[in-house]
Amino acid sequence: MAEIKYEIKQNLGIVSEGAKGWTKELNLISWNGREAKYDLRDWAADHQKMGKGVTLSTEELRTLKEILNGMDELQ
Repeated sequence: MAEIKYEIKQNLGIVSEGAKGWTKELNLISWNGREAKYDLRDWAADHQKMGKGVTLSTEELRTLKEILNGMDELQ
């Protein structure tokens, strides 16, 4: 399996922190030298290990923001 290379260009915020010190973060990340995209996933404190997450383009993030802004209240 090929090695995945990534570079965190900007940390936009921490959404939550788990009991073992991992944090769920929204970051702007370049994967394998490509254009940076928005990424939400769990990270170990040293950012050497990561959990599964979701990567979004700018347009997808804007659409998600519109959906969230349109919610009257959380279920």
